[in-house]
Amino acid sequence: MHTSSRHTSSRHTSSRHPDVAVDSDAVVAFTQDLVRLRTVNAAGATVVEQPAADLVAGLFTEFGWTYDVVEVAPGRPNTIAVIEGGGGDGPTLMFEGHIDVVTEGDPGDWSVDPYGAEIRDGRLWGRGSADMKSGVAAMIYAVRALQLAGPFPGRVVIGVLCDEEGLMLGAKAFAATPLAREVDGVIVCEPEGYEVCTSARGGIRLRLDLDGVMAHGAMPQEAKSPIVAGARIVEALAHVQDWAQQRYGTHPHAGSVTVTPTVLHGGDPDQLNVIPAHGLVGIDVRTIPGTDHTELIERVRESAIEAAGTVGVGVGLTVVDDRPAVEIPDDHPVVTALVEGHRQVHGAAPPFGAVPGTTDGTILTRDAGLPTVVYGPGGKWIAHQKDEFVEVREIVEYTRVYAAAARSFLNGATGGAR
Repeated sequence: MHTSSRHTSSRHTSSRHPDVAVDSDAVVAFTQDLVRLRTVNAAGATVVEQPAADLVAGLFTEFGWTYDVVEVAPGRPNTIAVIEGGGGDGPTLMFEGHIDVVTEGDPGDWSVDPYGAEIRDGRLWGRGSADMKSGVAAMIYAVRALQLAGPFPGRVVIGVLCDEEGLMLGAKAFAATPLAREVDGVIVCEPEGYEVCTSARGGIRLRLDLDGVMAHGAMPQEAKSPIVAGARIVEALAHVQDWAQQRYGTHPHAGSVTVTPTVLHGGDPDQLNVIPAHGLVGIDVRTIPGTDHTELIERVRESAIEAAGTVGVGVGLTVVDDRPAVEIPDDHPVVTALVEGHRQVHGAAPPFGAVPGTTDGTILTRDAGLPTVVYGPGGKWIAHQKDEFVEVREIVEYTRVYAAAARSFLNGATGGAR
């Protein structure tokens, strides 16, 4: 564990809400500092989050917070701070975010420097600005504002976790710790466009390996083509999706199950006269609360085998990843506290919604049983696109909401709510 004497940041322009002063300039500047670091979750990378984790740890030290840095994989640390309220017994609230990002792609496709963190037209531009370095900055400065406002019951855990854009190794590692078992509610600070997301769609990644017989392109009668089999499987998957949507219905926020082929591979473009022996179909399945993943996976398997069997091709199915759809009741204390925080800052209740994909919250719920709700700065559909941005005013607004929500939860909820 790391500790340091408490020190208050010298840069301080306040955006005031009852009894809590948020350092508006500092939270925006820290977002810029994070965005300027290229923390791309790339295959084979040995250093991803480390530079940003060092920046976060330095801020924790500046604030005098107790924190721990746990290397989940080489160059892939979780940075966890625990802030005691000093106001007696109370629940434990966790704020969670990640500091890895997806690739920027071709920088030439951007109208701004992907890592310039430029502020223009009221927006902070750059990869990770919305997804989700602004959320990480907002949650840290919200807790700092709460702390400086005076003692509060219970404590707050700040989890800056690694590998969200990959296999969520950071969330899996944290979920296995004794500290996770003490958390009563989690606010995941992913970009959701002012929606309080009480549900998140599940995700299943499937790989179908196709085994046929190679032959000359002029002699298709001698082949068992994985290319043809793959095409027929893609057609069959559309029927699986129709079945799943009828079977599991429509969720009020999360919509319907989707079964989407994402990879169709076979053959060699330098050997256009060869029918290959092997091929691959990749599938991205998104589910809603109440979906039976085992049943759905088996339906995909049966449909793929049947479709490929029409041309004599064998199919092997591999479940690459399986993340359940998760949901939290609207009246859970962490949800009602977040709604109250939003109401205090914006003067009206927020809309409810669902996360279209999965977050670290999915893993925290699945592996540790933690109640999670998702709410953070940035547009709901901006993630992973070129010219990513977050509205500067949103960074400050969400910081204020997080501070108000934390105060509501810690003063009104009871430990062991889950």
